[in-house]
Order: sequence, then C-alpha cells, then structure tokens
Amino acid sequence: MSDAVLAGLKVVEISAFIAAPLGGMALAQLGADVVRIDQAGGGLDLHRWPVTDSGESLYWQGLNKGKRSVFLDLRSPEGQQAAQDLIVEAGMVLTNMPAKAWLSYEALRRRRADLIMLAIRGTHDNRGAVDYTVQARTGLPFLTGPARPDAPVNQLLPAWDALSAMTAAFGLLAAERRRRETGEGQLIELSLEDVALWMMGNLGYIAEIQMLNRERRAEGNDLYGAFGRDFATLDGRRVMVAALTPRQWTALCAATGLGEAFGHLEKAMQADFATDADRWRCRQAIAAVLAPWVAERTLADVASAFDAHRVLWGPYQTVRELVETDPACSEANPLFARVHHPGVGAYLTPGSPLQFAGADPADVRPSPEPGGDTRAVIAERLGLSGAELDRLVGGEADGSAGRPQDAPAQDASSSRTNLVP
Repeated sequence: MSDAVLAGLKVVEISAFIAAPLGGMALAQLGADVVRIDQAGGGLDLHRWPVTDSGESLYWQGLNKGKRSVFLDLRSPEGQQAAQDLIVEAGMVLTNMPAKAWLSYEALRRRRADLIMLAIRGTHDNRGAVDYTVQARTGLPFLTGPARPDAPVNQLLPAWDALSAMTAAFGLLAAERRRRETGEGQLIELSLEDVALWMMGNLGYIAEIQMLNRERRAEGNDLYGAFGRDFATLDGRRVMVAALTPRQWTALCAATGLGEAFGHLEKAMQADFATDADRWRCRQAIAAVLAPWVAERTLADVASAFDAHRVLWGPYQTVRELVETDPACSEANPLFARVHHPGVGAYLTPGSPLQFAGADPADVRPSPEPGGDTRAVIAERLGLSGAELDRLVGGEADGSAGRPQDAPAQDASSSRTNLVP
C-alpha cells in the first residue's frame, strides 16, 4: 500500500459500533495506517451480530478491514499512558468514546500541540444517541412504509451512521491539510444528530415546513415530487420504475408503447407529463395505465424492453439473490475480492468504492485478528521490547482474550445499535 493515496497518514481509532469504525476504515482502505485500540479482551462491538457458530463477528470484521488491532488495559494508568503515547506519535485520533480525562483533547494537546482529534457524539448538547433514536427524532419514520400515521417505520440501513462516518473521514483530512499549511492542530466535534439535521435541511424538509407550511405523508414506494413506484410482473416479481426527467418519461413511453394512452390521459387531466409536478399529481392515473402492461409480462420481458430504451428501473430482489445471482455483487465488480479473514475464512469483501484514474484496483485487505497487532505496534511506535513490553501487554497481545469459547447471546437487531456511549 506504499503507493496508496493516503500512504503515510497515521490515525489512532478508539471506537465502537458503526460511525467511528467505518470512518477509520474508509481511511484505511485508501492506505492510511489506522490503529484501532480496544480495551484488553475486546471492545463493546467485538461480538455484534451477525456472528458465526464459533462466535466470530462478521459485523466487526466488516467495519475494521485494513486496520491494525491493539488491545490495552485502558482502565489502568499504564494502558492509558500507552494509548496516549500511540495517539501522540500518530498525531491524529478518531473516537466516539467519551473524550474525557486521559482521552480529552486538552490532555493530549499538552503532549502534542498540533494534535488533530475528531470526536463523534450523539447530539450537539452531548446526549447519547444511536441511529434509530436519531431517525425517530427526524420524523422520517412517519414517511416510511405504509401510509399509517400511527405506525412509524425506521429504515434498516443506518444512514446517519454511514453519513457521519464519511463526514468524520472528510473532517480529519480537512484538518490534516490545514495542519500541513499552518502547523496547527484541531479539535473537531461531530454530532450524529447534527449530521441528520444537516441532511434534512439540505433536502428541503425543514424549509418545506417553514416556508410552505406543508407536511409530507407516507406514500409507500411513490417517489416524492416525480413519478416512480413499484409494479408486479407476471411471474410474481416486483420492479421499481421511475421517471425524473423528460427523457426518462419519453423512454418509458417508448418502451411500453403506451405513449398514445398517456397522451389521452394528459388531455383528460389537463396535465403535461413532461413536468415532475404533473407526473406527481397524476401518479395514480399513470400507474393505473402502466400496471397492466407490467403485469402481462415476466421480469425478463420487462427487463428486455426497459433496457433497450434505457428506462430508469430496477428489480426488487432479496439479499440472497443479490449475493448469489447479481454480477454487481461478485468479483466481476472491481470493488470486490475474495479475502481470507482470521477465524472465519474467505468471503467476498468490498474495498473502497473510490476508483482513482490510472490506479490499480483497490488492495482489499482483511480485518485484523482482534488484538493481534498489539506487540508489533507497541514495539514499532513506542520502541518497547522485552520485559517492558511484557509488563504492558501481558497475555492480551495475541488477541486470544478477544475470542471467548461461547459468544454472548444477542438479539440480531442489536447489530444496528450504534454509538455514542
């Protein structure tokens, strides 16, 4: 990875769950040397579901690829001192743990004035939050799923965690650029809830209430403000069809041969289907014309017609179908490689989705053995060896303490619990 985009960048990560580990991994997959430090024996997320029969967390592996893993007794003065030493040596730390006492910016900055620290927290006023609780507060669950105002539905994808992770990585790189220009360090604070509110504001949800006094409602799979919804095929599959531009609408008319029927509908409803507004206003009537056309054809027939005319569409499929039959989720896609992970074996693993022109395909690296890099990192970064190293890391250095014989029982939904203690 010596020729990777971020080669030479050092980051210490003290984290758990999604936002901070994902942000650190995004940097590691571009070549940064990211050292994750956990409490000896394993951090809070070491056994998050999904787990293998032997207790190995595929969740933990997925969020820590390309990093080095160090276990220290962070409850002891010696472990805290060693963690501080590693942070000071690297000059950059990413955390979603409470940045207090030995992990406070003030304490660390006294030892290195140009230190960069990015601290992720739950809310702007420092209350705990996870993706699900932030989702609930945004109001979006009332717009998701069936049109039932008494039954909010959270989305499964931890979108605010993911966006916070990428924002954190961006923030660290921005601060590092400033440090190169000015020599100054930086404390950056990032709230999971603020990331959600930032995006809500960017997409017009806040202004829509304040300026238009208009509140959206759940519309199932209808695409707000344009035309798009799901339809059933003859062979029991479902497809999502959308038209956000005049060209896409023209393509849909050409693929289905329904241009004349839609023209009559336009006249009857005094509409112009070249506009988003009228396609949205007349969406039920448009769908009533399109649904029988889709229902009379198999998925293969629909795909053939839509692809020939470059219609904006996609088939609904299960995760199993994605993994087992979709070429996008295979080694045919340069994003993926089949990589061997410690304790589990080889499986399809994504690298960074960023593709730099002229660069070789991403070097998709495995997750580390939990705690398995402790001795190497301490020796390399702090220069300790022999008895000093033994006293500091003891028997925890090989990561064996992170692999209990029996993984704790968990509800599968717990893998969605995120940050901030």
